[in-house]
Amino acid sequence: MRSKYRKKNKINVITLGCSKNIYDSEVLMGQLSANSIDVSHESSNNDANIIVVNTCGFIDSAKEESINTILEQSHNKRNGRIDKLFVTGCLSERYKSDLKTEIPEVDEYFGTKDLPLLLKRLGADYKQELIGERCLTTPQHYAYLKISEGCDRKCSFCAIPIMRGKHRSFPIQDLVAEAKNLAEKGVKELILIGQDLTYYGLDIYKDRSLSQLILQLAKVEGIHWIRLHYAFPTGFPKDVLQVMRDNPKVCNYIDIPLQHISNNVLKSMRRGTNSNKTKELIKYFRSQVPRVAIRTTLIVGYPGETEEDFKELLNFVKESKFDRLGVFTYSHEKDTHAYKLNDNISEEVKQQRADDIMEAQLSISYELNKKKIGNVYNVLFDRKVGDYFIGRTEHDSPDVDNEVLVNANKFYVRLGDFAKVKIVKIDNYDLFGELIS
Repeated sequence: MRSKYRKKNKINVITLGCSKNIYDSEVLMGQLSANSIDVSHESSNNDANIIVVNTCGFIDSAKEESINTILEQSHNKRNGRIDKLFVTGCLSERYKSDLKTEIPEVDEYFGTKDLPLLLKRLGADYKQELIGERCLTTPQHYAYLKISEGCDRKCSFCAIPIMRGKHRSFPIQDLVAEAKNLAEKGVKELILIGQDLTYYGLDIYKDRSLSQLILQLAKVEGIHWIRLHYAFPTGFPKDVLQVMRDNPKVCNYIDIPLQHISNNVLKSMRRGTNSNKTKELIKYFRSQVPRVAIRTTLIVGYPGETEEDFKELLNFVKESKFDRLGVFTYSHEKDTHAYKLNDNISEEVKQQRADDIMEAQLSISYELNKKKIGNVYNVLFDRKVGDYFIGRTEHDSPDVDNEVLVNANKFYVRLGDFAKVKIVKIDNYDLFGELIS
């Protein structure tokens, strides 16, 4: 058993959930480092005496993972492996009182807006002047850039506004300063994140200002790719498409969660759109940016989703041929508008519907990949695994999308660099290529 007495604390931060949580952990770590506190991220050295768990509370599976992680660290505290345990993030924001009762071993719980309080508890001062100062947990050549916090949408199934609050855009000058700071550290790709990118600017500039932000970020020397995540389909600012088409730094890529296509389900979900508008929006994207790769996410098993509703969704997927697609099974979340509805679809049916969607997408992905054989792409290389260097085209985001594999026994590329790659072979999701001069 490790002694509890030590000259200096060391903090290990564990992050669960989405890229927005990763960003928050990086900001926390940057503040701690600025206070000369030793901090690591998900270290396996077991040398930290203080643990901070940054939790996710989005859906049941995420909540379960967060709770299991807290319980694991509570066990370590009881056994003397760590001295202090703190919990922050979405799960803590939403269920703080319940967690205090159920897992009392945690020294203190903090919500999503409690960073100054958490820092104080960790013996650090919150430094307001540290705009853009973060400890990156991603590879050094790409970083997430959170442009807003919270959400004003009223989607029936979503608890994010409960956990993150109302939408708040961050000023363009602050985001540009952060981007410059990241570029100086070697970041080449900015991945713009927020609960809803399309709402950006309405609160502080009284206008949808995403295109203006992108244009300013594109001027930052050292930034080569700007990627857009989480664009809400209703009220999408179409001037963004012109910027994407005309500015070579803006990836021809859009992540737009459509959730469903049935009018009955969309109305109950309170998405503010309908089937025809959704289909027209996709057509418009492709007409304005012919090379655009569209990623979407869907929800199956929503209360009242009939077999006809699901078949309409499945046919929509087959017809639309999205470049990238993910599926969630509906999670019945307390305090959401949909919670009053009867969660009347079994988990088995939900999972079968998700499997059917992904089976269709598998065939679509394979057919789209076949068309890429012989093409040459600019690839940013992220890592090396076994015999392959692994990278991405502008059409692929880290961790969730397709990858490009190059045989490391035949070719060499420095990680974090771009290289031209000719595609020579494909599988269902990934591409295999050769470097060209």
